[in-house]
Amino acid sequence: MNLQQELLRTTSKAQVLRIVQYIGSDPIKFDALVTVFLGGSYRATQRASWILSVCIEHHPELAKPHLKKLVKNLKQPGLHSAVKRNTVRLLQFVNIPASLHGDVATVCFNFLQDNKEPIAVRAFSMTVLANIARSNPDLKRELMLMLEDILPYGSAGMISRARKTIKQLETI
Repeated sequence: MNLQQELLRTTSKAQVLRIVQYIGSDPIKFDALVTVFLGGSYRATQRASWILSVCIEHHPELAKPHLKKLVKNLKQPGLHSAVKRNTVRLLQFVNIPASLHGDVATVCFNFLQDNKEPIAVRAFSMTVLANIARSNPDLKRELMLMLEDILPYGSAGMISRARKTIKQLETI
């Protein structure tokens, strides 16, 4: 299967699931997907991001060799919201190494604070930050304060995720 060509076809959930099934847990096929995601055309990158996040949801171990590159990519200006959304979404499913905690936390805090970011990007950022906070009490306090600030003014989706995240943080 030529991933680049398949990604440029009409995107549907059925198409995404077909490609995810093709990739499976094969690291070589996943590497090819990451290559397209990081270096493909604007449209191919957008479409690859959805597939990437679903692959990681099913096989989180595939992300390990690529995490540093994926986090670095999140720092690029002008990323399409689909790329941000799906990259932060996949970070929810993996154990982020301590060496990347600082970079991931910075990116996610920036997304969470930016009211112009789509709600999904901000909501996924909350979850990623909560996962990192399990091993970092200072981050937990900072995140709790930020979430409490969101509660009075956030959208329904943001308030719901903030409440769930606060409950999760209180049990840590």
